[in-house]
Amino acid sequence: MVEADVRIKLLNSLLSAPHAELEKVKQMHEDALKLDPALYGPLAVWYFKNGEVRDHRDVFIAHLLTSEHKEYRDAGFALLQDIAPYEVERVLKYMKEKLGKLPRSSRTAIRYYLKSREQNNDWFDSAAARSKKVLKGLYASLHITPGERANSILFLDKPPEGSLPYTVKLLAKSSPGEQAEIIHKYKIPYPIAVGAVRKMIPSVMIALIDNMTPSELVNNLNSLKKRGAFDNPEVKTLIEGKLEKTKNYARASTLKAKVAADIVEDAGTKKKLEEVVDTRIKKMGRIKKPTALFIDKSGSLEIAISIAKDVATLLSTAMEENTPLYVYAFDTAAIELKSQGRTYADWDRAFKMITAHGGTSIGSPLSALRTQNRYVEQIMIITDEGENASPYFVQEYPVYASALKIMPNVIIVDVGDFGTQIQDALRQIQAPCESIRFAGDYTSLPNIIPLLSRPSRLDLLQEILATPLPARPAMI
Repeated sequence: MVEADVRIKLLNSLLSAPHAELEKVKQMHEDALKLDPALYGPLAVWYFKNGEVRDHRDVFIAHLLTSEHKEYRDAGFALLQDIAPYEVERVLKYMKEKLGKLPRSSRTAIRYYLKSREQNNDWFDSAAARSKKVLKGLYASLHITPGERANSILFLDKPPEGSLPYTVKLLAKSSPGEQAEIIHKYKIPYPIAVGAVRKMIPSVMIALIDNMTPSELVNNLNSLKKRGAFDNPEVKTLIEGKLEKTKNYARASTLKAKVAADIVEDAGTKKKLEEVVDTRIKKMGRIKKPTALFIDKSGSLEIAISIAKDVATLLSTAMEENTPLYVYAFDTAAIELKSQGRTYADWDRAFKMITAHGGTSIGSPLSALRTQNRYVEQIMIITDEGENASPYFVQEYPVYASALKIMPNVIIVDVGDFGTQIQDALRQIQAPCESIRFAGDYTSLPNIIPLLSRPSRLDLLQEILATPLPARPAMI
């Protein structure tokens, strides 16, 4: 595998790697570290700041911590300090089970993580209330001796009076009015408190929502809805006010906000969530090149139609003003899809009549672009590459290139039981082509925006390579 191939495949894996299955890209990470170590470290840090899938960040950290390069081990040490306990547990598990090694520096990084948090009672109490089992596992598996207070909370189950774990024990025994007071005063997290609260009265809901981060609110909107949160005007106003902050909250998932918008029936809250999605997508990058999106609607490709609604939402929101986006669904003929807006609901309506059936002519939408004299610089195709009818894409491509005086970059999003016949044929005629494997993780789809919004893939690589590595913190 040549160096350039490693770079492109690693970038493409950002989209294709699903949640909790990132060990599937283990070989790719190892190849990248071996053949292109200069890229791997900056890419890990860049993705930590810009990527949407936390699981992918964890694999980067694991490979940095076990790298033969000291500066990468130091970077992994620093990045580990900024993740949640359950992510530290996953990094540890990945190093042990998938990489088969746990260097002393990695043990030191986790020990530093735990000991630095022991010094912050508020953080430690909150982490213990949320992730007691995880923290116990980290101490026990690495034979790290907890401090006296941590030992009392985690292993002796005798949390000190006034601590959050102690307060959680009192919560279940209190009246609803007292519960609201306790939740508000001690900032008991929603996932912990909800199991102890018998009756979800408005004052309890207000206390719970007040404590939530914007990301936690988005993740728990469905649960709140089921408990009647939108039936109370004061609670509803509080929810909408906190959703406004999600626009600038780095750890909120873009598509989780979209999913929440699909769930919520209240028009005001739905609009607020759609604004959140819109703002966050635009922050990921603006697409300045005329772009086309082709969706394969041939037999049994319902998955392509489902993905396309999300992709069309993302692309239309990220497009620079007055930069065209053309969307076509195709079987043996192309159908142009137009949306009245940029939200998922708008695109869902645009796809209303689109169903999966028929043969496959990937060249048909490209032919439509040519006959309509529509100039594009990049084409994204969601397909399994199983073309079986004319006009064939690889035959239509040079005709389009000659007519419009442009060789557009082709990005193939492979879905279903895909082959490689289209990309192989394009490379034979030296057409610019890349492929991305979609493996089912919808929350990773926003990662396509940085890949499409740079003037070229070279610009994206240069941006990544310019990302500085974080310094290892001073030992405590």
